[in-house]
Amino acid sequence: MSEEQAEQLMQQMQMLETYFSDLSQREATFVSIFRETIAAIESIKSLSQKTESETLVPIGMGTYLPTKISSNSKIVLNIGAGVAVEKDFPSAINYLEARIKEIEIAINDTAAKKQDAAGRLEQGKAQINQLMQSMSPPKSG
Repeated sequence: MSEEQAEQLMQQMQMLETYFSDLSQREATFVSIFRETIAAIESIKSLSQKTESETLVPIGMGTYLPTKISSNSKIVLNIGAGVAVEKDFPSAINYLEARIKEIEIAINDTAAKKQDAAGRLEQGKAQINQLMQSMSPPKSG
């Protein structure tokens, strides 16, 4: 392997490591969104069982305002692009469950890409190790 090929391999390895890191961050974001969506569904289900609930509303810098929620079975959902719609509890749950399915697909896709990148990284490391061994002087004995 020439010096130019070795340099190219090192650049590919750096790009793969960056890509792997990006995939890991994406995966963590998807998992966080997944958990948040599950919590939202549980909260809606809980609210639908009570006529009135007490809660704390964050107003910034770790400050909360105690308030009461009168369950009128309507909820406002942000559906993206700055658009929010009012939905009844069952419709909101259905919407969020559909989003969960999309998030699960994204998590699985990202995990598969991560696994592929990890395999390619291992291959690259093996090639680098071979290169290093071929470049080291033979031991005399």
